[in-house]
Amino acid sequence: MTDTKEDYWPQLSDIQRARQRIGGVVQHTPLFLNAPLSERYDAEIWLKREDLQVVRSYKIRGAYNKISSLTPEELERGVVCASAGNHAQGVAFAALRLGVRAAIFMPKPTPQQKIRQVRMHGRDNVEIVLSGDTYDDSCQEAMEYCSARGACFIHPFDDPLIIEGQGTVGLDILNDAKCSVDYLFLPIGGGGLAAGVSSVFKAISPETKIIGVEASGAASMKRSFEAGQVTTLDDIDTFADGIAVRTPGVMTYRICRKFLDDIIVVPEGRICSTILELYNESAIVVEPAGAASITALPYLGDAIRGKNVVCVVSGSNNDITRMEEIKERSMLYAGLKHYFMVRFPQRSGALREFLENVLGPDDDITLFQYTKKNSREKGPAIVGIEVCSPADFEPLLSRMKEHNIIYEYLNDKPDLLTLI
Repeated sequence: MTDTKEDYWPQLSDIQRARQRIGGVVQHTPLFLNAPLSERYDAEIWLKREDLQVVRSYKIRGAYNKISSLTPEELERGVVCASAGNHAQGVAFAALRLGVRAAIFMPKPTPQQKIRQVRMHGRDNVEIVLSGDTYDDSCQEAMEYCSARGACFIHPFDDPLIIEGQGTVGLDILNDAKCSVDYLFLPIGGGGLAAGVSSVFKAISPETKIIGVEASGAASMKRSFEAGQVTTLDDIDTFADGIAVRTPGVMTYRICRKFLDDIIVVPEGRICSTILELYNESAIVVEPAGAASITALPYLGDAIRGKNVVCVVSGSNNDITRMEEIKERSMLYAGLKHYFMVRFPQRSGALREFLENVLGPDDDITLFQYTKKNSREKGPAIVGIEVCSPADFEPLLSRMKEHNIIYEYLNDKPDLLTLI
């Protein structure tokens, strides 16, 4: 094995060695057949439940494999990482287990639940530094911290030992699968999981189609594939924080480019719908990144019908306070919730007429913010309307036009929606 980014390729023997190294620490998570998904897609849909890991994500695999491989001198200087949460928890757990000091840099928007988990897993061995708005911002400061103190940087994805540790997920799947795997869906952030697992499958099960999945707001690997080189996105949506990375790894890009059969980009709103479906149908609680692989299933349509399909559920570190936002994003994506800026005449009965003449029998107003302007004939109001079916939207617009309602539709104006 070589550590140089230019010529490194994961070897099956190195990934098998990683499995031995982490075997006494990492949970052997189950591979479950999911009945609701199997029925919906007329296929055998198996879920690799990495959300059931000790730190509730697969990241413990790479983190422990890397840190436990350091020399005593390197361990003495301590370790540093940057992470939106899951890698941080893996590093924190490994640091406590191995008696190592760790400085963990996390983006400021990181959910409090993940920050608390890092503290719990690392205890007094961990120092948490909140820095920057994204993983990439935190990573830059973490690297500067490393240089100043001579500590060892534990990269979340672009490191041979990290890739090999994550690759053990692939060994588990193939060991537990009761049949050949026709399709494998893997979430992609920086690409460590996809690089490691795809390397295992191409060595042992080369006939398996391997599909990477990214969130549309942070599809840096897909963009890099299209550009033919590692590419940095100017802006990203950090909602699916576990896979929200501006720049994929140099090694992971090259490995994924060779071994992945395709990358599917899924909207964050559809990911939210998947989170709710998993909870309501299977009592499975996942974070946005953890739902990404399942969200991609309908994009292949008939191709997976009658096939054996594995989706890696990568994590479940979700803050319960985000559930309202998840529901909101899901309903917006599904066309069930619509926001308007309506200019009501400032006269008695205007709102009542709107309710009686414009709203359908099953429509519901979920938000109304109205400010009266005494010096004007009309005043604006923000109105949120929930419909029972996407098909109810066009009739709603027709009634607004019929009754001369002056409005501005806000769903396609995300900057304005954030102010609601």
